[in-house]
Amino acid sequence: MTTCFFVSDLHGHLDRYQMLFQTMRAEQPEALFLGGDFLPLGLPAFTRIFHQDFINEYLVKQLIELRRILRDAFPKIFIIMGNDDPRFEEAGVWEAATQGVWEYIHNRKIGFKDFNVYGYGYVPPTPFRLKDWERYDVSRYADPDCVSPEEGVRSFPVSDQEKRYATIQSDLARIGGEENLDRAIFLFHAPPYDTKLDLVARESKMVDHVPLDQHVGSIAIRRFIENRQPLLTLHGHIHESARLSSSWRDLIGRTHCFSAAHDGPELTLIRFDPESLEAATRQLI
Repeated sequence: MTTCFFVSDLHGHLDRYQMLFQTMRAEQPEALFLGGDFLPLGLPAFTRIFHQDFINEYLVKQLIELRRILRDAFPKIFIIMGNDDPRFEEAGVWEAATQGVWEYIHNRKIGFKDFNVYGYGYVPPTPFRLKDWERYDVSRYADPDCVSPEEGVRSFPVSDQEKRYATIQSDLARIGGEENLDRAIFLFHAPPYDTKLDLVARESKMVDHVPLDQHVGSIAIRRFIENRQPLLTLHGHIHESARLSSSWRDLIGRTHCFSAAHDGPELTLIRFDPESLEAATRQLI
C-alpha cells in the first residue's frame, strides 16, 4: 500500500499548512502532491520580499524541520505553481528543489516507485489580471468575462509570440509524447472541462448578451485525458466546484480525476493509493 496526500490552493494560509504538517508527521505518507496556488494572497502580485520570505523563511524551513524529524520517512514532494503564484518566485521554487525539499515538476516527468509523475501549471484565460500561468486553451479564444493572455500583467517576461500563440493543447502534446500513460499521474492546476471539477456559479449570467458557460476548465486537458487515459489526474483552481457539483472526483474513461480545491476555511486533504484509487478519501480538517 502506498499512501499519498494531495492538497491544492492553500494560498499561504498558515493554519492550513500547520494542519498539513501535523498530519504528515502523524501519518507519514510516502508522497505529497501540492497542486499550485501555494503562495499568500492579499498583497500586490509583485511584493517580492513577502513571497520570498514565505518560501524561504516559512515553507522551506518547515519542510526541512519535518525532514529532520521524519528522516527516511520524509515523503517525496511534487509541486507546481498556480495562476495566483507570481512566476518571479519560480527561482525560489527551483532553489528549494536543489536542497531536496521537493521536486518541481512543471513541464517535467519524475519517477515515483513504478509510476511516472508529470506536472503542468498553466490554466485557460481567467478574469484575473496576473497572466504568468495563463495560456490560450485550444485556440485564441477567451470567455467574454475573461482577460486574454495578451493583456493583463506579468511578473516574468515572455515573448509576444508566446502570449499570442502558445496553447495548453500544444504543450500537452509535447509533454505526453508517445509514451504509455497507464501508470502516469498528472498534477495539473486547471481541471478538465465539463466535469464535476470545473463548475462555477455563473448560471443565467451574461456579458453583452452572451451567456456564460458554468464550466471553466480546460478543453485541452479534457481531450488529453480522453485520448491518452493516464491513471490519475490531480486538479485544483476552481474553489467552489465541489460545493456546486457535490463531488470532488470524476471519471473520464478509465482515468480517475480528483480536485483538492475548496472554498471553505478548512484544509482539504485527499488521501489515495495509486493502486486502489476507488478507495480515495477527502477530508476537511
